[in-house]
Formats: sequence, structure tokens, C-alpha cells
Amino acid sequence: MSEKRRDSKNRVLRTGESQRKDGRYLYKYVDADGKPQSVYSWKLVATDKIPAGKRDCIALRDKEQEIRKNLSDGVSTSGSRMTVSELYTRFTTLRSNVKRSTKGNRQYTAKLIAEDLLGANPISCVKPSDAQEWALRMQGKGLSYRVINNTRRSLKAAFQMAVSDGWLRKNPFDFALNTVIRNEVNVRPALTERQERVLLDFIRQDKPYDRYYNEILILLRTGLRIGEFCGLTVQDIDFENGLINIDHQLCWEKGGSGYYIDTPKSKSSIRKVPMSAEAREAFECVLARRGEPEAFTIDGYSDFLFVNKSGQPYSAHHYQEALCRAVQKYNRTHEEQLPKISPHVLRHTFCTRLVKKYKSEKFTVYYGTFGYQHYFEPLCACIIGCCKGRSGKIDRITSRKRFTTLYTTFYGKVIKSGAKKCEVPSLKSSIKHG
Repeated sequence: MSEKRRDSKNRVLRTGESQRKDGRYLYKYVDADGKPQSVYSWKLVATDKIPAGKRDCIALRDKEQEIRKNLSDGVSTSGSRMTVSELYTRFTTLRSNVKRSTKGNRQYTAKLIAEDLLGANPISCVKPSDAQEWALRMQGKGLSYRVINNTRRSLKAAFQMAVSDGWLRKNPFDFALNTVIRNEVNVRPALTERQERVLLDFIRQDKPYDRYYNEILILLRTGLRIGEFCGLTVQDIDFENGLINIDHQLCWEKGGSGYYIDTPKSKSSIRKVPMSAEAREAFECVLARRGEPEAFTIDGYSDFLFVNKSGQPYSAHHYQEALCRAVQKYNRTHEEQLPKISPHVLRHTFCTRLVKKYKSEKFTVYYGTFGYQHYFEPLCACIIGCCKGRSGKIDRITSRKRFTTLYTTFYGKVIKSGAKKCEVPSLKSSIKHG
């Protein structure tokens, strides 16, 4: 019978363990993929002292315990050596069927990850505390809560893929960001009725911003997203039926090809929006002023409504800047100040007006603690649109999916007369799947 192997302290070494001449301990094993692997440590057990001049490290037998647990759970160590940046690249490569705008956002996210020390770390070494420290570092760099949270969600999805592939046991990014850093997102409220009148009166009378009066009025009376608005063509305006066809949006790729046409934000965003009398009049004014501009085609679309002298359509950024400058000009000469106004604020104002217009409508909405507070006003508007004049009644909304369905219905989907009471997911189901 062969004598058992021992270390320099005369301790018996286990199968796979050995000690090198420099004093380091070595453990050899075969991973879940059938490949030979090795781990090292200056300590055999946690109570051992580190040699002078050497960094502290995890004891070899603690590493062995983790390895055996991984092997028992089928966790692959080959994949776990992948860096965070490599994992995110793999994740986005496998999910490439996305909008061009999403690809641009992913490039930005990949840059944020790569420029931080987290990006070079093996995914097996990333702990929940490391992920939370990353969030604090991003805040320290001046990034907004929204950007940090969007990046965290992307990393969470990438790490979840690693968990599903058996490379990791837990997802270190599975935490609520507001438990680590304060949510300081400033929610811009809808314009009051007085602020709306003041804005429209100023724009109508002021040079050179009077040329934007009809555009701003249309945004206020339709609730269109600015990309949908900029992409409108002459063919999209159905005066006969009083509808606006929304099946595309105009986008701008900074540093790329410039203008391009994309589908709306989601499938449910493809809709026909009712045209009010004010919106109709504004569209007629736009067409009369537009004349016959030079032909300009983008991805097969032409005859854009809102164009410059060269026939090129205005971008979302153009209207954003125009609104900002107009408000600044007004505030310089008036004691009563207007708040910051963006095209999205105008969309939000549209929804708010619907709530107030039909405030006598009886309905109940439960939105409470599930993160849907910022949907409340458009949600109310949606419910009103669905219920007004119908025998059907909606009691409560507890899921994002249900909200989307109703919002789509409000914008042109047919509800049969005398429809039965809408089925709403249970509270338990909404918490689980919402």
C-alpha cells in the first residue's frame, strides 16, 4: 500500500491535491464538460497564513467545495470564465432580431460595461455586492437613474442566460435598483389647461415660432409619439373617415445613415387615431402651407407632411429643440413661467385632457404598488375610451399587458356593442407575470 501524500506541514493531501515547490497548493479535476481543470491557492485551509509578500486568497479546500457543488449542480466552469463584456456580446448576438434603435442602445451599453472594471471580470466572480457597487460607480460617473436601470436590466438578462446555460448558479443582478441608489427621475407632469392656452397663444403670435403652431396643436390633440408624427405622409391622413393611419415612424441614426423608417414602438402601436375637428383644421393648414416640395424618399416612403424648404422631413430632435427654445423665449419676458416642455409632455397632456373631459364616467382603477403609477393618466383615458357608451365595464387593471391591450383598443380597435365584462388577470397572476 502506497504512502499517502503530505504537504510541507505533514498534512495528508486528498485526491487531486498537491503542493508545488514554491509552496502553492494545486487541485486538479475534470469539469462538467469533461475537460481537465486546475485551481491554485497559497492556503490549504482558511486558517493557514499567507506567505510574506503574497496576496490573500481563498483556501484551496474552500475552492474544492465550490467546485464539487458546481459539478453536482451541472454548472459548467468553462463558461463561467467568460468576462462580463464577453457575456453581454454573446447575449446580444443571440438576440439580433431587434430594431436599429435598439442596436444603437446596445452599442452604448456595451461601451459602458467595457469601460468599467466590471467588464473584465469573469462572470463566476461577480457577486450581488459587486453588481450593487457597479450601480454606485455608475451614479458617481453622473449617469442618470434611467440609464443605470436600463443597463442593469440588460445585464440581468445576460446573466440569466448564463444561469440557464449552467454557467452560474445565481444571477447577481437580480436586485431592485432603488434599494441601492435613489430614484431621482423627474417625472414631467402634463400641462395644465392654462399652461396649454398660454403656450398655444404665444406660439401663434410669436415670430418665428408661429410656423410650429399647427404641429404643436396636432400633437396636443392626437397624442402621437414624435417619431410617428414626423413620419406622417399625405397618404396617412384620411379626411373622409377622420382617421390618422399609424403604421411606421421616422427615425434618425446619429453617426450612421441618417433618416430611416421603422415600425412603431410595438405591434399594438399600429393603429388608426381619431381626428378631432381641431386636428383636422390643423392638418388642412399644414397641407395648404406645404405646397409641392421636392420629392424626397426614405425607405420607400415619400410625401412627408412636415418638411423643410428642401423637402426633407423634420426630425424628432428638431421639434424638441424648437419647443425648448420657444419656452425659453417666453420665460425671458413673462413673470409666469412655463415648465420644460417636450413632445412627450404634449402626448401626456393629451391623455390627461381625456380624463378630465370624461371625468363623470364611473370606473375603478387599482394601480397601487406595482410600478404602474406613471401609467395612471393614459390608463384612465384608455378605460374611458373603451367604456364610454358601452355596456361593458372594466373594474380593475393590474398588469402591464392588460394596460397595453386596452390602450390599443382605445385607438381604433372595434369593441362590439354590448360586449361582456372584460376579463382581467387576477392580482396574484399580475404580480407574477406583470
